[in-house]
Amino acid sequence: MPFLSISFTDFRNVQNETLDLLAREVYFIGDNGQGKSNLLESMYLVSYGGSFRTRDDSELVRNGQQAYSVRALYKNQAERTSTVSVVYKEKKKRIEKNAKVILDRKELIDTIPCILYNHDDLDFASGSPERKRFFIDQSLSMYDSSYIDVLRKYKKILKSRNQVLKDKRADILESIDIQLVEIGLEVCKRRKKTIIDFNRVFSGLYEEVSGLRDVHIQYGPSWKTDTVEQVLGEVFARRALDMSFGMTSSGPHRDRIRFMKGSMGFIPTASTGQRRLISLLLRTAQAAYYTEVSGKLPVLLMDDVLLELDPEKRQRFTALLPEYDQLFCTFLPGEPFERYKKTTTKVYDVSEGGWNERIH
Repeated sequence: MPFLSISFTDFRNVQNETLDLLAREVYFIGDNGQGKSNLLESMYLVSYGGSFRTRDDSELVRNGQQAYSVRALYKNQAERTSTVSVVYKEKKKRIEKNAKVILDRKELIDTIPCILYNHDDLDFASGSPERKRFFIDQSLSMYDSSYIDVLRKYKKILKSRNQVLKDKRADILESIDIQLVEIGLEVCKRRKKTIIDFNRVFSGLYEEVSGLRDVHIQYGPSWKTDTVEQVLGEVFARRALDMSFGMTSSGPHRDRIRFMKGSMGFIPTASTGQRRLISLLLRTAQAAYYTEVSGKLPVLLMDDVLLELDPEKRQRFTALLPEYDQLFCTFLPGEPFERYKKTTTKVYDVSEGGWNERIH
């Protein structure tokens, strides 16, 4: 069990106490707005150095205060007790791992690998192309932190090229285009392999829960060829268009991720329930794929995500949860969480940012 406890100081509405997490399964029961999601957010925060709900750390500070801190006690892969803390003070954030300052959040990737099931995951099925690309990139980054550097390099070169286009500096486009294409093709190569491997897990899961066969993810790269010379030709052919608009119109930042049933697009005709199921099973596949590639079990954070599934699909879905090191779930008071819990499950009632453990 990675998480042993987590301590708070002026973090959202959470009480300034230490929460005991010493159990393989922990459930948080409470009405909306009482702090259940805030507790999951704090675990995500110490795992990745940022929130899944906002990029503005000032929003995480309790009303009326100026700073916050969250500190987690956990067991690392060597079964040694370790700490991660995130402190926001004077508009600056400091992250420490075993009292050593972390300068790059990339260093946290392997610390406590969390998979978050969240309502906003519906974007991965039916949202913008950017959100769908984000999911694939996140899945890749979880087990291969070098991909983070590849993406950062591509985005940096892309930003430079767009500035050159706006400045009408055609004389230096040649050298920038070569850099863009070389690193961009690396992004495409890794995305393509990940989606092929990912489909082996995802398609089977979707069929088992829904009964629908051949629902899969299709990768649509912006560049239609795959050698440096050929892609440079594509980029050159668009140069006049790019110059007129002041932005790069092709590349991995324009890739498309689609959900298909056979050879037809699935999302346009899918029901809300089918789209929700896709988003849930994407996370399950992400967890299973992470374990397959890394050999490690993740921590699952499930934030009120079963509500929109009918009882039969809910039962099938929960039966197919991936292997995990630890599981945290939030439920509304009326939900049948008793069906899922085990004798060792720790159950907390959450109200106004505080918690009380239920005694079995």
